[in-house]
Amino acid sequence: MGKYIELTSANFDATTKEGVSLVDFWAPWCGPCRMIAPVIDELAGDFEGKANICKVNTDEEQDLAVKYGIRSIPTIIFMKNGEVVDQLIGATSKQALIDKINSLL
Repeated sequence: MGKYIELTSANFDATTKEGVSLVDFWAPWCGPCRMIAPVIDELAGDFEGKANICKVNTDEEQDLAVKYGIRSIPTIIFMKNGEVVDQLIGATSKQALIDKINSLL
């Protein structure tokens, strides 16, 4: 099973500049974030080698949260070749995330 990628200011651009990336902005104290965490883990396995499944801890990476305009969490952004192409705010179903990733591949 694949593992999601922990993104920081140091590796964000290099990780998301090519291909499709799902980036989950979350925090450890956020209940809905904890609810979708297992879904993110599953997606990392489902899309291993096809898309980058990533997480950003907004408590530790406040600069990234500001840069991408994250005002509430969880927020999931979808990127293609380094550009944000869509965003979902709040806990979302696994199928909705799968459909969105597949539409970008």
